[in-house]
Amino acid sequence: LNFYNYLILLVWLAVFLIFMITISQFWFDRIGDSLAVLFYFFMDILFITIFLILFKKEVKVNFRILATLPMMFLFGPIYSMQYIYQLADKYFHVKQPAFVQWINDWNSLLTLIGILWIMLFFSWLLFKRYQSIQQKLVQEIIDKERMEKEKEAEKNLLISQQNEKLEKQVSERTRELQSSIENLKATQSQLIQSEKMASLGELTAGIAHEIQNPLNFVNNFSEVNKELLVEMNEEIEKGNYADVKTIAKDITDNEEKINHHGKRADAIVKGMLQHSSSGTGKKEPTDINKLADEYLRLAYHGLRAKDKSFNATMKTDFDETIGHINIIPQDIGRVILNLITNAFYVVTEKKKNSDDEYEPTVTVSTSRSPLLGRGVGGEVSISVKDNGNGIPQKVLDKIFQPFFTTKPTGKGTGLGLSLSYDIVKAHGGEIKVNTKEYEGTEFTIILPA
Repeated sequence: LNFYNYLILLVWLAVFLIFMITISQFWFDRIGDSLAVLFYFFMDILFITIFLILFKKEVKVNFRILATLPMMFLFGPIYSMQYIYQLADKYFHVKQPAFVQWINDWNSLLTLIGILWIMLFFSWLLFKRYQSIQQKLVQEIIDKERMEKEKEAEKNLLISQQNEKLEKQVSERTRELQSSIENLKATQSQLIQSEKMASLGELTAGIAHEIQNPLNFVNNFSEVNKELLVEMNEEIEKGNYADVKTIAKDITDNEEKINHHGKRADAIVKGMLQHSSSGTGKKEPTDINKLADEYLRLAYHGLRAKDKSFNATMKTDFDETIGHINIIPQDIGRVILNLITNAFYVVTEKKKNSDDEYEPTVTVSTSRSPLLGRGVGGEVSISVKDNGNGIPQKVLDKIFQPFFTTKPTGKGTGLGLSLSYDIVKAHGGEIKVNTKEYEGTEFTIILPA
């Protein structure tokens, strides 16, 4: 193929030289014939080379050869033979054959046909080249789309794998979270029960003091009845039946008192059991004044039993028109007890850092507001007020949060006010707080009446 290209280059060089020489008459007369012979010699060699190349199986080479074949044939064997006879006629006066004369007559047409042939084949080659480029572009687009689809498939596969991995992680985290929630609920129940037992501990000494009074009455009246029975037996032996009846009446009165104080002790024990109970309890009509007064005294005597130096003034202001309200007594009693215990604690702490003129005071009061509209019966307020140091504004928003406490380590769990808040909310009520630093705090429980 390279040899074929070089021959074509030489032919075109020869054509160029012939053209230049033809312009110059001087050079044309002297070397024009020699140069023409050399040109046709090259054309004959090129034509022979074409037949040798035709035996190769290269499609592109064959198309180029077929495109130039008519011109090579004309400028090779045909025009070479024509020129040889022209030289023979010129120098040796040999007569030209008929086919040479025919070539001379049709020279222009044959050359035009060769040129058209070249143009046709090269147009065909350009068209095939265009088709090839177009197919290549289409194939590149198809390949690009295929690669994009493969990348999309890989991306989707990766996303699917990541989704599966994430789903497994979410499932594991969900199981861990559920386990943590269950553990948290169990811990919360334990803490609530611990808080109940802690408040029960505050009551133990007070209950002991409260239950001792009826027990003393029971013991005393039992001793008196024993003596009266001995005396009655003596009077019976003497026959003084009038005195016997009087003594019997005294014994009956004492028995009623023993029964009354026994029931009083039984009620105190039941109240203690209710307070320590882990159940939710049921709502029942309750005398809120009596409940508040009872827990006030129990809290006071409990703290006195633990610390003999403890002392505080207790004041009450109960609204006797309230009557009974429907509550869970042990739960609301726990709330009242917590507020009263906290109040006693803050006034005691203030007393330690104050002069002798300061008198620690805790006031418990109740009232009813029928016009404020918590249900048909209005609302009932239970207030616990102290004259301690108050609550700082910076922690006021945190006091109902679980585990938050201003007491020193070991003095409080931080659950008292949180549980109290939840209990009151469960009753459809609310807890309000009004405080002034260095002057005191008032907690108000508002319940539907």
